Amino acid sequence: MNRELPENIGKLGLTVGSASCLDGVVEGKRLFRVEAGNCCDHAIEQASVLMDCSRRASFIGVMDNEPELVWASHFLCEMAKALMDDAHMGLRKHS
Repeated sequence: MNRELPENIGKLGLTVGSASCLDGVVEGKRLFRVEAGNCCDHAIEQASVLMDCSRRASFIGVMDNEPELVWASHFLCEMAKALMDDAHMGLRKHS
Protein backbone atom coordinates (compact mmCIF):
# COMPACT_ATOMS: atom_id res chain seq x y z
CA MET A 1 0.00 0.00 0.00
CA ASN A 2 1.28 3.45 -0.89
CA ARG A 3 1.93 5.34 2.35
CA GLU A 4 2.61 8.66 0.59
CA LEU A 5 -0.22 11.15 0.90
CA PRO A 6 -1.09 13.55 -1.91
CA GLU A 7 0.51 16.97 -1.47
CA ASN A 8 -2.82 18.72 -0.79
CA ILE A 9 -3.65 16.33 2.09
CA GLY A 10 -2.34 16.98 5.61
CA LYS A 11 0.70 15.07 6.74
CA LEU A 12 -0.92 13.52 9.82
CA GLY A 13 -2.67 10.68 7.98
CA LEU A 14 -6.22 9.64 7.17
CA THR A 15 -9.17 8.65 9.32
CA VAL A 16 -9.74 4.89 9.54
CA GLY A 17 -13.53 4.90 9.91
CA SER A 18 -13.71 2.95 13.17
CA ALA A 19 -14.96 5.51 15.69
CA SER A 20 -18.69 5.94 16.13
CA CYS A 21 -20.99 8.00 18.32
CA LEU A 22 -24.50 8.27 19.71
CA ASP A 23 -26.23 5.14 20.94
CA GLY A 24 -28.92 3.63 18.76
CA VAL A 25 -32.13 1.99 19.95
CA VAL A 26 -30.72 -1.52 19.46
CA GLU A 27 -28.16 -2.41 22.11
CA GLY A 28 -24.62 -2.26 20.75
CA LYS A 29 -25.61 -0.25 17.65
CA ARG A 30 -24.40 3.30 17.09
CA LEU A 31 -26.09 5.96 14.96
CA PHE A 32 -23.05 7.62 13.39
CA ARG A 33 -19.55 6.57 12.28
CA VAL A 34 -16.62 8.64 11.06
CA GLU A 35 -16.01 8.07 7.36
CA ALA A 36 -12.66 6.47 6.52
CA GLY A 37 -10.17 8.29 4.29
CA ASN A 38 -10.59 11.84 5.55
CA CYS A 39 -7.59 13.99 6.38
CA CYS A 40 -6.74 13.73 10.11
CA ASP A 41 -5.70 17.38 10.15
CA HIS A 42 -9.16 18.40 9.00
CA ALA A 43 -10.88 15.96 11.38
CA ILE A 44 -9.00 17.47 14.33
CA GLU A 45 -9.88 21.01 13.19
CA GLN A 46 -13.55 20.07 12.91
CA ALA A 47 -13.49 18.42 16.34
CA SER A 48 -12.19 21.71 17.73
CA VAL A 49 -15.05 23.60 16.07
CA LEU A 50 -17.57 21.11 17.50
CA MET A 51 -16.07 21.48 20.97
CA ASP A 52 -16.34 25.27 20.78
CA CYS A 53 -19.99 25.01 19.70
CA SER A 54 -20.59 22.54 22.53
CA ARG A 55 -18.99 24.85 25.07
CA ARG A 56 -21.15 27.76 23.94
CA ALA A 57 -24.34 25.68 23.85
CA SER A 58 -23.77 24.28 27.34
CA PHE A 59 -23.06 27.74 28.79
CA ILE A 60 -26.11 29.32 27.20
CA GLY A 61 -28.23 26.28 28.04
CA VAL A 62 -27.35 26.44 31.72
CA MET A 63 -27.51 30.23 32.03
CA ASP A 64 -30.85 30.54 30.20
CA ASN A 65 -32.34 27.29 31.55
CA GLU A 66 -32.52 25.75 28.06
CA PRO A 67 -32.14 21.96 28.52
CA GLU A 68 -32.31 21.44 24.74
CA LEU A 69 -29.02 23.31 24.37
CA VAL A 70 -27.42 21.21 27.09
CA TRP A 71 -28.46 18.06 25.19
CA ALA A 72 -27.15 19.57 21.95
CA SER A 73 -23.85 20.16 23.75
CA HIS A 74 -23.76 16.51 24.80
CA PHE A 75 -24.31 15.32 21.21
CA LEU A 76 -21.71 17.71 19.81
CA CYS A 77 -19.19 16.42 22.37
CA GLU A 78 -19.88 12.83 21.29
CA MET A 79 -19.29 13.78 17.65
CA ALA A 80 -16.07 15.62 18.50
CA LYS A 81 -14.82 12.65 20.53
CA ALA A 82 -15.50 10.27 17.64
CA LEU A 83 -13.56 12.54 15.26
CA MET A 84 -10.63 12.80 17.68
CA ASP A 85 -10.60 9.05 18.37
CA ASP A 86 -10.69 8.18 14.68
CA ALA A 87 -8.02 10.77 13.82
CA HIS A 88 -5.84 9.31 16.57
CA MET A 89 -6.22 5.83 15.06
CA GLY A 90 -5.28 7.29 11.67
CA LEU A 91 -2.21 8.98 13.18
CA ARG A 92 -1.03 5.72 14.72
CA LYS A 93 -1.61 3.84 11.46
CA HIS A 94 0.27 6.48 9.42
CA SER A 95 3.36 6.62 11.63
